[in-house]
Amino acid sequence: MPIKRDRLYSDVQFLTTLHPSRSIGHPESLKKAAAYIETEFCKLSSRVSKQNLHLGFHNYILSYGPEDGPRVVVGAHYDVCGETPGADDNASAVAGLLELARAIHEEKPEVKHRIDFVAFNFEEPPYFATEKMGSAVHANSMKRDKVDVKLMICLEMIGYFTDKPNSQEFQHESLRKLYPSTGNFIVVVGRAGQEKTVQRVQQFMKEHSRIDVQSIAAPPELPGVGLSDHRNYWAQGYQAVMINDTSFLRNPHYHQTTDTIDTLDFARMTEVVRGVYAAMLNF
Repeated sequence: MPIKRDRLYSDVQFLTTLHPSRSIGHPESLKKAAAYIETEFCKLSSRVSKQNLHLGFHNYILSYGPEDGPRVVVGAHYDVCGETPGADDNASAVAGLLELARAIHEEKPEVKHRIDFVAFNFEEPPYFATEKMGSAVHANSMKRDKVDVKLMICLEMIGYFTDKPNSQEFQHESLRKLYPSTGNFIVVVGRAGQEKTVQRVQQFMKEHSRIDVQSIAAPPELPGVGLSDHRNYWAQGYQAVMINDTSFLRNPHYHQTTDTIDTLDFARMTEVVRGVYAAMLNF
């Protein structure tokens, strides 16, 4: 499967070396990140569209497969929080998104459904949990246009892993008995009531990657479970999962200036993207 570690590295390197950081506080840097994504998408296909957001920013959408019928949405946000370089949050996921799009255009597999790769803006504060989130705009448009979204896969922080004992924290003591205590796994996060979806995605990822894939289907109120773009697809009644390295429950650099490229594990990140590629095609 053509998931290339060096391309993932190159994408993260570009995004994390934008100075100042690609946050709404620095619109010019945010526009450079957007232009990079648009350029990479346009290298692959003419089926690239922009969705208007406020302040002249956009979501970027690359479509593959049939024009009509059900679709799978794979998304990641390209903005960062404040003055952070945002290697794990969320350059890792943007790199994964771009690499999935490259892989599918290199392999050209027959697909049962259309796949939309969407790069979102405005996931971070001050827009988080508002209608101005890029993913809220996109999810609302899917519902309005009566699109049959079979699955939304949100890539959110997919690059931080550690083999240090007891490096994994949990929102609740009861979870310690259910999950590994070492932070070297990836999690498929879903909401209670969507267990079958979560398990299917987990199974495809397990079968096609060399990384420990855990899963949780929990109430959205459990801290961390709804903290990304997938929340807006849940709000529209769609099946959605987040692929996540557990964020602040493991990564000490979350929303810090130390969230740099040298803290990421590109070997494991490559395996995560391999797993998502299989889930996206087979779901």
